[in-house]
Amino acid sequence: MLNSQSLSCENISQTSLRTHTCNQLRLSNKDNQVTLCGFVHNIRDHGGLLFIDLRDHYGITQCVMEQGSTAMDTAGKLRDEYVIKVQGTVSARTPETVNPNMSTGGIEVVVSHIDVLSERQGEQLPISINTNHTFPEDTRLTYRYLDLRRHEMHENIIMRSKVISYLRQCMIEQGFLDMQTPILTASSPEGARDFLVPSRLHHGKFYALPQAPQQFKQLFMASGFDRYFQIAPCFRDEDARADRSPGEFYQLDFEMSFVTQDDVFKVSEYVLYNTFKTFASNHTNDYRKDIQITEAPFPRITYEDAMLHYGCDKPDLRNPLVINDATEILKNTSFGPFQNTTIRVIKADCSQQTRSWFDKLNDYATSIGMPGIGYITLTNYDTNEFKGPITKFLTQDELEQLKRQNEMKVGDTLFFIAANIKLVNNYAHLIRTYLGKNLNIIEENAFRFCWIVDFPMYEVDEETKQIVFSHNPFSMPQGGMEAMQTKDPLEIKAYQYDIVCNGVELSSGAIRNHIPEIMYKAFEIAGYDSSVVDSKFPAMIKAFKFGAPPHGGCAPGVDRILMLLTNSTSIRDVIAFPFNQQAQDLMCSAPAEVGQKQLDELHIKVLPIVKKTL
Repeated sequence: MLNSQSLSCENISQTSLRTHTCNQLRLSNKDNQVTLCGFVHNIRDHGGLLFIDLRDHYGITQCVMEQGSTAMDTAGKLRDEYVIKVQGTVSARTPETVNPNMSTGGIEVVVSHIDVLSERQGEQLPISINTNHTFPEDTRLTYRYLDLRRHEMHENIIMRSKVISYLRQCMIEQGFLDMQTPILTASSPEGARDFLVPSRLHHGKFYALPQAPQQFKQLFMASGFDRYFQIAPCFRDEDARADRSPGEFYQLDFEMSFVTQDDVFKVSEYVLYNTFKTFASNHTNDYRKDIQITEAPFPRITYEDAMLHYGCDKPDLRNPLVINDATEILKNTSFGPFQNTTIRVIKADCSQQTRSWFDKLNDYATSIGMPGIGYITLTNYDTNEFKGPITKFLTQDELEQLKRQNEMKVGDTLFFIAANIKLVNNYAHLIRTYLGKNLNIIEENAFRFCWIVDFPMYEVDEETKQIVFSHNPFSMPQGGMEAMQTKDPLEIKAYQYDIVCNGVELSSGAIRNHIPEIMYKAFEIAGYDSSVVDSKFPAMIKAFKFGAPPHGGCAPGVDRILMLLTNSTSIRDVIAFPFNQQAQDLMCSAPAEVGQKQLDELHIKVLPIVKKTL
C-alpha cells in the first residue's frame, strides 16, 4: 500500500530538470535562483541585451542576458523552437518594462547558464508558433505537433481535457457509473457506414467498430445496472463537414433505468447548463463576457413546429425571427406563383434598409434555387396600406389576415417563400438565417438550448416509396402496441428527442423500446420480419425476453460542445489529431497500404478499381 505521507503532488512543476514552470514566477520570487525548461518562443537582440521568451505548457517567462555573460555565446546560436534549460536569478522588471498582459510580466530571469536540450533542424518552420499568421489546414494537420504548440490550439486541447473531466464529475454526482463497452463488435444497420475489421481467426468474417454503444448500453440496463455513462468513442465512415469529423468522434453516452423522457431531460439539462456555465466565459481566447445560457427546463419544441416555424429540426433560437404558414390565407389567391404551392412568410423590421439591401436579398434567394423573393411592407396600420413589389397582387382581405397573423407593425416587412412541401422548409430556414445575420439581430454572447421532441416514428423513403424508420429504430412508439396496430404509421410519434444549442444538434436520444412484441411490430411496419430482428440484434432481443426495465438515454457530442465553447468554426480545431475532410491522417499517412503478408493472413485480396462505363 502506498504511504500517502511519503508522496506529494503539491509541486507538480518541480522535476529533476526544473524548479519552476514558465508561468509560475512572480515578484515574490525576486532574487531566487531558478531553473526553467521550455521552447524558445522568441529572441530579441537589443544591442547590449539579448531577450528570450521561454515557453512551456503553462506560459511564457522573459529571460535576459547581458553582453559578456557566459550564457551569451550559447544564446547567440539559438533559434525559435529550440528546447533549452536556463539557470538564473529572478529580477523585478523596471516599471516601464512591466507587461500587464502576462502573468509573469512583472519579472524576468537574468540568465547565467543555458543548456540546449534539443535543436530544431531545418532553416524554416512549416508553421510559425509565435505569430498569428494563418496556414492551410492540410499544412496544419501534416505538422499537427507544431500546430498544437500554437497558443489557441494548445488552449483548445487543455479546455477539452477540463471539460471531459467536468462531464465525468457531473455524471458521477448524479449516481452514474463510468463503464466501458466493446470497440470490436458486430456490424449493425444504424444509418451510417461501418468501419469493418477483418478477422484473422474466422475466415471471411468481420468485426465492426461501433457507430455508437447503443445496444451495449441498453444491455447494461437489461443486466440490472441503473445508471451507466462513458465518454464513448464512436466510429462512422461518413463524409466530413464543419461540425462532423469523419472517422471517430466522442460523445457523453448515458442510459438510465426506470425513467421517462422528463427524467432524461433533467439529467441532460443539469450537465449541459453547468458545463456551459462553468466554461463558456473561462476560455483564454474567448472575448465574450456576460454570456447568457438557457436555464432549465429548456424549451421543448415539437418536430412539427420546428419544421414549420424554423424550417429545420435544429433551430438557432438566438435568431428571433419566426416562420409562419400562409398557405390557407392565400389558398384563393390570383397571384400565379402562389397558386398550388406551399407558402411560408417571415416578418422582419427592415425599416432602415435601402433598396440595394432588398436587391441583395433577392440575389441570395436565387442563389439557393428560389425564383426570387416577394415582400410587402406595412406603411399604415389603420388603413391597411402596404407597399412592395407584390402588394398589388394581394386583396385587402388577404393583406389584413397576413398583418394580423404575423402581428405586423408599421415598418415591418413580410417576406414570402413559395415552393413545394419538399423544398419550402429548407428555403425558409435559409432565408430566416440570412435575415438574422444581415439585420444583425442574432443574440450575441448567448447559448440558447432547446429540445426537439415528438419525432415521427416513420417516414416514406423518397426513392423506394417504402415506409422506413425516420430516427432510431430502438425507440418506444408513443401509444405503444395500440398505436402500432391502429394508427397510420406516418402519424405515429416516438419518444425520440434531440437537444440543440445555437443551431447545432448536440445529441439525439430516446426512451427505448424494451418490449419484444412491440419491437417486432415496429420492424414489421418498416418491412422487416421477426427473423431480421433475431439475426441483426440477437443479444438485445433475447435479453428483453428475460425482462427489461423501461429505460432511456442521451448522448451529447463532446466535440460539438467544445466547438461551441471555444467559438471554433471547425470541429477539427478541438480534436488533437483529427482526420482531414477526405478522412486522411496526413501526419501519420493513414490510411495506408499494408504488406502482402498481412493481407494473406486475413485472406484478403485488393482488387483494382474498375471504372464504370456508360
